[in-house]
Amino acid sequence: MLYELFDWLEKTYALPGASAMAFISTRTALAAVASLLISLIIGRKIIKWLSSMQLKEVIRDDIGLDSHYVKSGTPSMGGVIIILATLIPSLLFVRMDSVYGWLLFFVMLSLGIVGFIDDYIKVVKKDKSGLAGRFKIAGQVIVGLVLGSVLYFHPDFEAFNTLSTVPFAKNLNIDYAYFSENLGWLIYLPVSVFIITATSNATNLTDGLDGLAAGISAICGLAFAIFAYVSGRFDFSEFLSIMYLPGAGELTVFSASLVGATMGFLWYNTNPASVFMGDTGSLALGGVFGALALALHKELLLPFICGVFFFETLSVIIQTTYFKYTKRKYGEGRRVFLMAPIHHHFEKKGWSEQKIVVRFWIIAILLTIVSLLTLKIR
Repeated sequence: MLYELFDWLEKTYALPGASAMAFISTRTALAAVASLLISLIIGRKIIKWLSSMQLKEVIRDDIGLDSHYVKSGTPSMGGVIIILATLIPSLLFVRMDSVYGWLLFFVMLSLGIVGFIDDYIKVVKKDKSGLAGRFKIAGQVIVGLVLGSVLYFHPDFEAFNTLSTVPFAKNLNIDYAYFSENLGWLIYLPVSVFIITATSNATNLTDGLDGLAAGISAICGLAFAIFAYVSGRFDFSEFLSIMYLPGAGELTVFSASLVGATMGFLWYNTNPASVFMGDTGSLALGGVFGALALALHKELLLPFICGVFFFETLSVIIQTTYFKYTKRKYGEGRRVFLMAPIHHHFEKKGWSEQKIVVRFWIIAILLTIVSLLTLKIR
């Protein structure tokens, strides 16, 4: 919006400095600062409103961690702060003609609504099970289908819509249309649905400790911002021998907004948290990461960029699979971890919540560095 405004001011009135808004770097910096300030300013007001409306966290009786019961009554649904603080700067600083920008806007808002409904059922209707799983999955599937269809069939993406970058391999891509040029969408659309569903649920699973999901989301958002910036510049992409994606630079602005929003949210979400993001925030954030990976053709890098989310999900899969297997074989279920997701395993071992969170942040940073190394080590 502001890009178009300043472009008009420059062309019409030759306003000094108006041309600065044409640079992605300028709009990225402004978006990051704006989202951080919005998150800090509206965060306090939203937390007070959530408290006044009694929209507070309800801890499940079966969680088995005494330290979590004291969190009962903390305002939930704080993901609204992240969504607003991301989307408002994005509307201001992302170019209005960017398909990428509108796609990310759609994904975050849609999954945010799904998460909001889930939280509403939990905290208002007092139904701890929340939104029925089939309805949650249905929402994720619809978002994945819409996103995948646009990325595949839109003419702006025709030159590279079937390709996915292979990490650590130079000039090597997976081609979804390998077997049939006209039927690549039969593979691409299910992959899109799987990624959106997996990333949104993985982020949701990770949101179990104060500041854990928000901090890791900020780190992931920064990684995607870097990938978007170099992919959207012809000179950088040519130098690095990576896929050039015209217009992808606008994803840098969106990612910067997300980073600023999550950092601002952390102001209120660090231990002891004044607010929880709830499914409203976790589903929206996870969906955005999946959408960014698909838009940047970096699907295979998700286990690195979003590595902590990946291992949290893997720990749940290992735990439930092994429990069912041993129950069937020995008549009693056995566990690999003391509790899953894995951050609860370390809580059971006696680690403090702050220690787990910070150490998981460090792991996320290391995995981000590894993912960025794929730009050169190939």
